[in-house]
Amino acid sequence: MDVYRALRQKLGFTGDLPHTKDWSAAADFLELIADYCLTNQPNIILECSSGLSTLILARCCKINQHGKVISLENGADYAASTRKNLSQYGLADYATVIDSPLHTVQANSNDYQWYQIDSHVIPEIDLLVIDGPNGYIQKNSRYPALPVLHSLFAERCAVFLDDAAREDEQEIVTQWRQQYQPTSFEYIEMERGCAVFRF
Repeated sequence: MDVYRALRQKLGFTGDLPHTKDWSAAADFLELIADYCLTNQPNIILECSSGLSTLILARCCKINQHGKVISLENGADYAASTRKNLSQYGLADYATVIDSPLHTVQANSNDYQWYQIDSHVIPEIDLLVIDGPNGYIQKNSRYPALPVLHSLFAERCAVFLDDAAREDEQEIVTQWRQQYQPTSFEYIEMERGCAVFRF
């Protein structure tokens, strides 16, 4: 809990941050993406799955006085909760949570359940943060993110994949590195592991 408190103080939040042990992103991952956002000041941040990370990134945009978070969320209750928290913390102007139910998409000759989006309304992405869909839905649940979104990347887009210590995410990393040839890649040891790609 102390690490979340330190993050709260670092970003100037008043009151406790809404987090749950099993479902919220780990504090070290949140600090990593916050530091990247504060340093690089991305214009458009796209998030796969909403929650505490949405608040953190929106707060960074407010501090930067620049940038916007667009969060894809397949759970209606989670989306409503995130919107409520954004409003409560005065961050609603810096983040939009889109109701994105899962539907079938084809990627690499396989069918996946992934977020339903209208790519025509998503601006060029400067930072992509991937923490969904949940791994229990299917094998390599997060693989479609790059096949679907790669064409929307801005120059020097960065991608942060959470839970990269898991076997499925490690397979995804291998496939993405082969298929999309990022300009740089780094695996960061942390509570759940993080893979960072730059394009």
